[in-house]
Amino acid sequence: MLEFSHKPVMPEECMDSLVLKDGGVYFDGTVGGGGHSYEILKRTSPSGRLIATDLDDEAIAAASSRLSEFSGRFEIYKSNYKDFEIVFQRAGIDKIDGALLDFGVSSHQIDDEERGFTYRKADAPLDMRMNTSAYLTAEIVLNTYPESEIARILKTYGEETFAKQIARNVVKYREKKPLKTSGEFAEIIKNSIPAKFRYGAPCERKSFQALRIEVNGELDGLYDLVLSLTRRLKKGGRIAILTFHSLEDRIVKEAFRQLESPCTCPGNFPVCVCGKKPEIKIITKKPITATKEELEYNSRSKCAKLRVAEKI
Repeated sequence: MLEFSHKPVMPEECMDSLVLKDGGVYFDGTVGGGGHSYEILKRTSPSGRLIATDLDDEAIAAASSRLSEFSGRFEIYKSNYKDFEIVFQRAGIDKIDGALLDFGVSSHQIDDEERGFTYRKADAPLDMRMNTSAYLTAEIVLNTYPESEIARILKTYGEETFAKQIARNVVKYREKKPLKTSGEFAEIIKNSIPAKFRYGAPCERKSFQALRIEVNGELDGLYDLVLSLTRRLKKGGRIAILTFHSLEDRIVKEAFRQLESPCTCPGNFPVCVCGKKPEIKIITKKPITATKEELEYNSRSKCAKLRVAEKI
């Protein structure tokens, strides 16, 4: 088993966006290795409080160790950030001063071949679970889902042009024997995409991303999460969200737009009857991206986009 290691993405930009203060209460939805959480606690000393969640037991253990110097000021719950309402109730909090959501997969999860997140490990098992006690795995998806459903997942979550061809070849392969490894799936993807389209980014990336999203239900309820978590901010509190692909970013952008929008009545109404008022001010009209310097030492920040909003 690898030692848990993860480089937080855009740490300075995230901290600056949250406008941290001593005594504030903050929520880190994916504690990972504790990189962002450490900075939150350090910059809100001596009395700032942090509530964090994660589904990965190894991440929770690593973060608990890293944050130990702030003992008494933080609590980490094994939970999906989408269940923050339950976590807040257990922690005895109602409103928060800031929230950070990082939708990325940690470096440790990608590099640990036993987790099966990467196409670069040919003999890795088809797992991809962030919560290793969950039932659904990538192997189950590929070996039991109908061809049409596999194609839908690859097209919708991976924006894969050749989704139908890949799905068709997955079904043909499993008729002979079940898929067991990342290498088997990667080979099917390569053989399904015409050679002239295998350029630029590795052709397997989109399909592996799509499969991971399906296994972990990453987009399920994401829009409602952004709405409800943002509404838990105190006036002047901020939410900062890191996304790593266009689907996530689009959902966050739309949720922020909904929260910032005033009247939602149809244009032909003579007067407003909905009574809706803006709930937030969007701080980032365009998302923040990683600096050239960060890209040099943390290549996984390449696709990251940071969007920030403030409760009004």
